[in-house]
Amino acid sequence: MQLELSQLIVPPGHQLLLKNVDWQMFEKILEDLGETRASRVSYSKGLLEIMTPLAEHEDDKVIIGDLVKALLEELDIEFRSLGSTTFKNRKMEQGLEADDCFYIQNEAAIRGKQRIDLNFDPPPDLAIEIDLTTRTRFNNYEALGVPELWRYNGKKLEINVLQTGKYIEAKVSYNFPQLPISKAITNYVEQSKILGRNATMKAFRKWVREQI
Repeated sequence: MQLELSQLIVPPGHQLLLKNVDWQMFEKILEDLGETRASRVSYSKGLLEIMTPLAEHEDDKVIIGDLVKALLEELDIEFRSLGSTTFKNRKMEQGLEADDCFYIQNEAAIRGKQRIDLNFDPPPDLAIEIDLTTRTRFNNYEALGVPELWRYNGKKLEINVLQTGKYIEAKVSYNFPQLPISKAITNYVEQSKILGRNATMKAFRKWVREQI
């Protein structure tokens, strides 16, 4: 008897690891899972991870994404937010779905494109991962060449920048070098849980204007 993917249940906050998954199987699994789903996938050279996030994971993802959008708007920088879009490169045998991602410096290169192919197009300039129950694996982000990766563990925002193909933890953001972004994002995420989303966004925008 063959096990069908639809028979598997991954509870929120848990992950399922499948090994020896070739590229054709990976593509078929993505097709079977569909685009309207709660789970996210990560694939690297035969190892496939399927993860279903917790509710608080989604809360943090949304508020951090909103803060980044507000920041880019206040700085008057064009950007494109692609959320949990699936990025993949068959030649590198890598695929991932970030919690959120942004094209900033390379926004013009993918402006208006309905499908992005990392065989030809640049990767996102910034990816965001919420690590409440699992720790993000760096290897596929490094392989795909994402310049900056943020990880938020519920208490702190960690900034990682790509240097010579490997991530190093940094105090300064590659995309926002003029701002103490790690401390600010962490503080305003915490504020949102007390003051509410709208009050927090207003306070954050005011803070950004004061910095610039």
